[in-house]
Amino acid sequence: MAQYELLLPKMGESVAEATIIKWTKQPGDLIQLDDTILEIATDKVDSEVPSPVAGKLVKQLFAADEVVQVGAVIAIIEIEGTAETAPVAETKQEETTATAPVVENIPGVAQLPVTKTEENQPQDFKSSDRFYSPLVKNIAAQENIPLAELDQIKGSGAEGRLTKDDLLNHIQSKNGGTQIKATSPATEAPAPVEASKTVTASAKPVSSVSGGDEIIEMDRMRKLIAEHMVMSKHTSPHVTSFVEADVTNMVMWRDKVKKAFEQRENEKITFTPIFVEAVSRAIKDFPMINVTVNGTQIIKKRDINIGMAAALPSGNLIVPVIKNADQLNLVGLTKAVNDLASRARNSKLKPDETQNGTFTLTNVGSFGNVMGTPIINQPQVAILAVGAIKKKPAVLETEFGDVIAIRHMMFLSLSYDHRVVDGALGGSFVRRVADYLENWDINREIS
Repeated sequence: MAQYELLLPKMGESVAEATIIKWTKQPGDLIQLDDTILEIATDKVDSEVPSPVAGKLVKQLFAADEVVQVGAVIAIIEIEGTAETAPVAETKQEETTATAPVVENIPGVAQLPVTKTEENQPQDFKSSDRFYSPLVKNIAAQENIPLAELDQIKGSGAEGRLTKDDLLNHIQSKNGGTQIKATSPATEAPAPVEASKTVTASAKPVSSVSGGDEIIEMDRMRKLIAEHMVMSKHTSPHVTSFVEADVTNMVMWRDKVKKAFEQRENEKITFTPIFVEAVSRAIKDFPMINVTVNGTQIIKKRDINIGMAAALPSGNLIVPVIKNADQLNLVGLTKAVNDLASRARNSKLKPDETQNGTFTLTNVGSFGNVMGTPIINQPQVAILAVGAIKKKPAVLETEFGDVIAIRHMMFLSLSYDHRVVDGALGGSFVRRVADYLENWDINREIS
């Protein structure tokens, strides 16, 4: 019998590591080709790892909740054949040590290279009996935290494991609540980060609990969402502008073409791809809404990548991204929207499909809300909420005078980062989106 080394697969260019959620196969279990062996999680997406071979699971090399580097051997599978005929793993282990990818979005810490092997870690970490993830080790090395001090920090992770947040809080406390300053040891200057990240010291209110109250522990995704929302409010001074739009022509056009569209394209057309098209066109008119902030630098994005907030059955939220949305026609946008929304609901998104968004759209109207004040999805500087479409009486100007008619009306709400987006730009942008929706050609061909 031969042994096959199962590697943690590559999940996208920007993903360097993942956390093991649980093993669905145990040592001794027989495995068929494409059987799910374990479930893993990145910062935003949960994924399943299928087996590329059939055989028997012999050994699990990592436990649940451990952080594993892409390309690392995570399990041993016994297969038919000899060692000479055993299939070669898709990613060579030595390739994973060649470069040090950058871990992004760590509040208060500059971009840190993630080392791939224990040999790259400071020597004193090897003598500890306590498990530390590569990310924790790198932060500790950057902040000159000795092993003896690290071992004394109380961990909030599984079985008392020290998490990134535990270490950051400890460093912040040592620094008297000031911002943590860590720099990459690389000889090259690191690429600019896409957002200014500051750890803000704040008092945590204590909640009282009575006998009839139910305590619900946040799941992993809800914790990440909570951290991201708080960080966004600390980072960006939020301002929201509102516009009411008459979208009667848009509604009538969709009602007219939706049956033929579904028959021709085998896709249902919703209002979302229409909104995405309008936003993409408005971004081209006002490109300074498509930027990020790095300290005192404004980084103007070349690509227009529209994230669309999607509610999950669990009650959590995820934002898949339509890359280069301005280059897709309405049919292409419809297919992209439907595909991403469907796979988001079924936890089938790839990690790269939630990365590199430059602007976000959220449809609060799907819950019957007429408007909202959404929180900016960092490191972006603006997010648009579209409200419910309601029939309302409206005054129309005609050549025979003003008349009152029943029209389809909706509110658009744009929240923007007032550090770089002033009211003139924010207000003009949301008005331009409304103009594109109001001036919809009711005789437009499906394309």
